[in-house]
Amino acid sequence: MAKNKFHSGRGPSQRQLRVGELIRRNLSEILNRGDVHDPDLNRMSITVGEVTTSPDLRVATAYVLPLGGDNAEDALALLRRNRVELRRALTKNLTLKFSPELRFQIDETFDRMDDTRRLFAKDDVRRDIETGASEGEDAE
Repeated sequence: MAKNKFHSGRGPSQRQLRVGELIRRNLSEILNRGDVHDPDLNRMSITVGEVTTSPDLRVATAYVLPLGGDNAEDALALLRRNRVELRRALTKNLTLKFSPELRFQIDETFDRMDDTRRLFAKDDVRRDIETGASEGEDAE
């Protein structure tokens, strides 16, 4: 059976992780400095939580969220509208063979963390956790 060069099933490579973090930092700086010539985008404070890259490093997906989580869809539309200018500004700071195509998604990590906190705060869940912890102590 032929090995699929685009997905090994093991997750991202060290190079993908390194390049993703480099893009995340540079993109954050570009947005914070207001290097884009769009006053609507420059008025927003946008957090870049993570950037994932394709195995060939030609596509970078940035997971973003505006400060406070308000107007997330508007921020996404503005980023998508300015992705060519963002890509150009990013290319100036990176020394990659190819300038990656930028894609943007809403970062839902914070929502999932809030959901997890709410779940652990429920009385029946706390009781189960405490019961499991005390049973684990008895086993020692």
